Amino acid sequence: MSKKATYILGLFLTIVFGTFLFYNLCCTALNEDEALEEVTEAIEVKEAVKPATKTEFSMVDNKSGVSFHSMANFSFRFSNAMVVKPVPEALKREVDRLATFLNDNPLKTAEITGYYRDDEVNTTAFPDLGLARANAVKSYLMSQGISSRSINTYGELNGTIEPDEGGVFFGPVAYKVGTLNENDTRLKEEIMKLNKEIKADPLVMYFDIGNTAINLSEAQRDKVAKIARVLDKSDNVKLQIIGHTDNTGDRQNNIDLALKRAGFIKEYFVDNAISEAKIETSSKGPDAPIASNDTEEGRAKNRRVVVTIN
Repeated sequence: MSKKATYILGLFLTIVFGTFLFYNLCCTALNEDEALEEVTEAIEVKEAVKPATKTEFSMVDNKSGVSFHSMANFSFRFSNAMVVKPVPEALKREVDRLATFLNDNPLKTAEITGYYRDDEVNTTAFPDLGLARANAVKSYLMSQGISSRSINTYGELNGTIEPDEGGVFFGPVAYKVGTLNENDTRLKEEIMKLNKEIKADPLVMYFDIGNTAINLSEAQRDKVAKIARVLDKSDNVKLQIIGHTDNTGDRQNNIDLALKRAGFIKEYFVDNAISEAKIETSSKGPDAPIASNDTEEGRAKNRRVVVTIN
């Protein structure tokens, strides 16, 4: 082999060997750096995930020392105000004890505050999801024999509550036992004022042809909260849902249609924890217009459901 050929072969082997070393050393180091970066990112993501908030059912009467406690509690899904079923047996037992206590002590009340976050979507009939959740708990307590007169509900924004990985809040509700003053007339005066206000300015819900969705405004939700308050604290007051239509078509068909719409609204309120036993529906069909049926604008105003109290 000539000297020139030997030189070229040596140069070739040097290049091959250098490439081999570069690949095994440099690329391995790069892969290790990438792997370390991925592990670091995974750790950071894991640390960013906040643990789910778990609040136990706890209610104490500070005056008598009687307490009700369970590690179980009412749960709710994200952006939802329906109690997750089934209700734990341990919680049922404490609710039974609470029912006996409240029924034996008519001046005692269950004060329930539901929590919600500002990133949740409220599709309920109440001003906020917290109040809607508190009313869902109230509805369950009523089903277990507790009078609505013994329950007060509130809603409160709470940005610290965290759902679990499935999007369920465990116990986004706070409780305490209250005590009424037998000679305090403020509640009676409040209910009388709300009663007059609701009758003077009832909740009116309009129906577009073919529209079955219900999307209440903030002002309408405030009215629902007031209506629920009056129903809770009054024995003989009932929710009156009255359907109306325009005069297009057959009168009897319109009466039936208006009653159907009133029934639809009734189901909506029952789904929002208002007692079915306190709701009555009726229809006036086209017989009580509030605007002229000669224009589409007038007919739209006449296609309505009026929600008030007796």
